[in-house]
Amino acid sequence: MTPASPQPSAFDWDHGSWAKDQAPGIRAEVIVSGDWAPIRAFGPVIAADPGAVYGDLLPVLRAGDLRITNLECPLAAGGSPVWKSGSVFKGGPEHLGGLTAVPFEVATLANNHVLDFGPEALGETLGLLDRNGIRTVGAGLGPERAHSPLVLDLKGIRLGIVNFSEGEDLTAAVDGPGVSGWDLDRVTGSVEALRRSVDALLVICHCGVEYTPFPPPYVVEALQRTVDAGADLVVAHHPHVAQGVQIYRNVPICYSLGNFVFHQETTLAHRKVGFLVKARFARSGLAGIELVPYRIGGRSLGLLDPGARAGFFASMRAISAPLAEAGTVADAWHALLRHQGRAGFRREVGMILEQMDREPEKGAAMFRNRLSTPQHREQWLALLTRIMDGSIDSAPAWACDLVAEWFTATAPPA
Repeated sequence: MTPASPQPSAFDWDHGSWAKDQAPGIRAEVIVSGDWAPIRAFGPVIAADPGAVYGDLLPVLRAGDLRITNLECPLAAGGSPVWKSGSVFKGGPEHLGGLTAVPFEVATLANNHVLDFGPEALGETLGLLDRNGIRTVGAGLGPERAHSPLVLDLKGIRLGIVNFSEGEDLTAAVDGPGVSGWDLDRVTGSVEALRRSVDALLVICHCGVEYTPFPPPYVVEALQRTVDAGADLVVAHHPHVAQGVQIYRNVPICYSLGNFVFHQETTLAHRKVGFLVKARFARSGLAGIELVPYRIGGRSLGLLDPGARAGFFASMRAISAPLAEAGTVADAWHALLRHQGRAGFRREVGMILEQMDREPEKGAAMFRNRLSTPQHREQWLALLTRIMDGSIDSAPAWACDLVAEWFTATAPPA
């Protein structure tokens, strides 16, 4: 069971929605989705019939006034794969139709794969998107474009979008190509400055620890800081599973949307579902949000049937409850550390050392990333500290049960 802490204020988990008290007239609906990449089984589908990959989500997406997705790889013919910690992904110009078929008007680029084939592929991608009317935010061939927010006029609403990420694999733009990275003072300063000139402000972040149901404390603190600076809505992705929703100072924070058009060869249930965020805006800011859950099949996405939808929202209620208090956020984090434990840490380090023997550049990139990227560094430091003080095996049963479920529960093949 989850702790007896207050539920996120006013969130209706029976319907997956939240409305701001005394919300004024709604003018525009913005749909925000998670990671989009034409990789693995989805690549040929998108190239052959771009709209087919969305299944019955396509009418839902088209009903919005503005659509935003996280382009999780370059779309380029050129470029060379870089040495990095994880997998490298690339789509081609032939996959552009997967974006324009909807159409997505905005692509966020602050993520850990957009530079997988180097600056040449990033530049080609930026040019391709620009020529096809898709606005971008979060990356560039220099820091000015990478760090610049995007401002749009949407049915008379001046909407600002700030996009940043952890800058994994040292991809944050400093004096050359890169993404808008994990400089929270710069990010919150950008939010504060933008707040003065827009009607509504959306922050989108790519961050956190993969596959766990709970965001770590450093992510919770960071995204709350963007609310303190003036965000109306905060949406995050990267963990490849859905994470909870918190209402913080009457502002929704969606900690992870889960996978979107991002195929993974797995039968693990929580990696095969995700959700869209429908955000309704008025001239005075955010009026409310609705979550639209879906299943990720072998060739396309599909809306959940009523029974599966109810089960999804029940799971979301369970993983959102701990976000209400700092103490239960910490408890949930400790459950992940316990799940990894001493044995998991040994396996991870051993895997990196073996990789250094086989392919030194790859092994070095993996080790460097563990030391330089917040998600890995925070996890390692907390894990090692709890091993040292003897508390590694202590975490509440409710949190351990949920972590175990997210890492083990399976679903029938789609």
